[in-house]
Amino acid sequence: MQIDLEVQRAVAVPGMPEDDQFRIWVEAALAGKNRDARLTIRIVDEHEAWQYNRDYRQRDYATNVLSFPAELPESLPAEIREPQIGDLLICAPVVTREAEEQQRPVVDHWAHLTIHGILHLLGYDHEISDEAVVMESMEKEILAGLGIPDPYIDIG
Repeated sequence: MQIDLEVQRAVAVPGMPEDDQFRIWVEAALAGKNRDARLTIRIVDEHEAWQYNRDYRQRDYATNVLSFPAELPESLPAEIREPQIGDLLICAPVVTREAEEQQRPVVDHWAHLTIHGILHLLGYDHEISDEAVVMESMEKEILAGLGIPDPYIDIG
């Protein structure tokens, strides 16, 4: 498996992971999928996250992570089309605030949201209860493999 990962930083906050750390989380989320992957992770401020959430989900707030699966024309050559899985938009201030509120290490929350977003890019969802159980189970398993505790257990 070959991963082409671009990390764009439109904002900087303390505790923001380096590219190597994002790569580890992306590889963990894609492990066993037997596919090459090309994706971009863009780290943004609350204003940009709010704009995207408003424009694409009709929600009037800055959310923690948004996933934009690649929707490429079938006419593109397979070597260009197939590795594209999409883009993640992660709001750094929201990640930091949520980690503090949940009393979790900020790096663990970055890992969780990165993996959560990747699973969305792969087609997993949590809008329906049965699908949420599957997706959360996958998240917990991937995070456990990285030594990160279950993010769904209330520790506050």
